[in-house]
Amino acid sequence: MAYRATEHTKAKKAGTRNRILKESRLLVAEGGFQAVAVAEVAKRSDIATGTIYRHFPSKGELVAEVFRHSTQHELEAVTQASQLGGSCQDRLMHAIETFADRALQSPRLAYALIAEPVDPLVEKERLSYRLAYAEAFEDVINEGVSTGEFVVQNSTISAAALVGILSEALVGPLAPQLQSYEQQVGQREALTEEEKLTLIREIKSLALRSVAGRV
Repeated sequence: MAYRATEHTKAKKAGTRNRILKESRLLVAEGGFQAVAVAEVAKRSDIATGTIYRHFPSKGELVAEVFRHSTQHELEAVTQASQLGGSCQDRLMHAIETFADRALQSPRLAYALIAEPVDPLVEKERLSYRLAYAEAFEDVINEGVSTGEFVVQNSTISAAALVGILSEALVGPLAPQLQSYEQQVGQREALTEEEKLTLIREIKSLALRSVAGRV
């Protein structure tokens, strides 16, 4: 009986933690990391404010975990996409397109993950995940160089540059220009589907030129 009770307690604790992370992530998607207020997270999670601090020592730790959870999900999608296709060129283009398309489909969340000013704990995680994205690209570039699909190059530098291309090319369309994202949506037209496709196509073309020396 004691063992089952312990397992039940662990499951309940894990469920509460997951609920906190889920509601925090939804707040980020609505208003960025600045929208993650402990009181609001507690209200949405239907728990007491103090309960959050039993799972996360500080708001900074909570936000950092939300960042890790969200970015890991995106990284896995890009990594999986980098395995699709017969050629290294196809694989790299699938990865680039996946990154860009997912960002444009969830602009507020993507901006928060890519460029929103954040707590030092989150900035540390952001740098870590930029390296992780670069490693995914680097693997494909190395293979492309070995097969002759890509020109001989320093794959580490090229992969880091691709992460920079993606971030810088997307941050403008994603960035909130007014006091709040809601005001931006109300006063500035969002990209049309055709404009999104054009943007993704141009990013892919630039990425391909940078590693293959051709369009």
